[in-house]
Amino acid sequence: MSELLSTARQWSHRWLQRLLTPELELLRFAAIQDAGHGYDLFGLEPRHVAVMLALLGRIHEHYFRVTAHGVENIPARGPAILASNHSGTLPFDATMIWTDVLLRRGRIARAVADYFVAGMPFVGTLFARCGVVGGTPGNLRVLLESGELVMLFPEGVPGISKPIWKRYQLQEWREGHAELALRHRVPVVPVAVIGAEEQMPLLGRLETLGSWIGVPHIPVPLTPIPLPVRYHIHYGEPLVLHEGLEPEDADDPDVVKRASSRVREAVQELIARGLRQRQGLFR
Repeated sequence: MSELLSTARQWSHRWLQRLLTPELELLRFAAIQDAGHGYDLFGLEPRHVAVMLALLGRIHEHYFRVTAHGVENIPARGPAILASNHSGTLPFDATMIWTDVLLRRGRIARAVADYFVAGMPFVGTLFARCGVVGGTPGNLRVLLESGELVMLFPEGVPGISKPIWKRYQLQEWREGHAELALRHRVPVVPVAVIGAEEQMPLLGRLETLGSWIGVPHIPVPLTPIPLPVRYHIHYGEPLVLHEGLEPEDADDPDVVKRASSRVREAVQELIARGLRQRQGLFR
């Protein structure tokens, strides 16, 4: 029996390798820092990334039909922070940015998730295997010092759960991304996602039920799956927030607030430009 199981595992491994050949080939050029056992320090694993890319790549191309503008503004290498608007009831916007950056720039954007994500059964582990990390200062310091590309959503949960009538209106803008950029002297690339804000209108939130399972709320969307809206992702020019400042200035709340406001304004301008250029919800 054990010999049969071993043969089946070998066959399934070879079959998976052949099936994921294009994705694994792309990952050859992504800087994955193997800690010596096939995973990086945060649990990222190339085959999981390849499987997720194979799935999301088709959604990216055929369902949301993602277009990208200004992708050259994402540094080809070295540490940087992507700061984007957040919306859509469920985080399809994060998955589409992750896919877009990997397909077009060959980099794995390390999405920063809220505290409750790591504790979600199955989902927390799957996300970690694909590069998602918890947003602690220590985690982010290690990532940026290692030259990684970090993806943040300063609006957090209030952004993704805002009602449809507040679409494209930025919610409370957290400042942690600006403090990180100042302290570690890395550029911030503002990002605007057009389309996600209408994909899955939110009818309500079941907060009590959510607290029972350790999440802020259970969303009640109008549609069971996202509408096939067309995504337009706009990447702005990198903002060098630390120019003329010292790393210690990241301890000054006023400096951090001004830096964060620059990012917020840049994202809002990209949203306005994207909405002007959009020809329709599904086009």
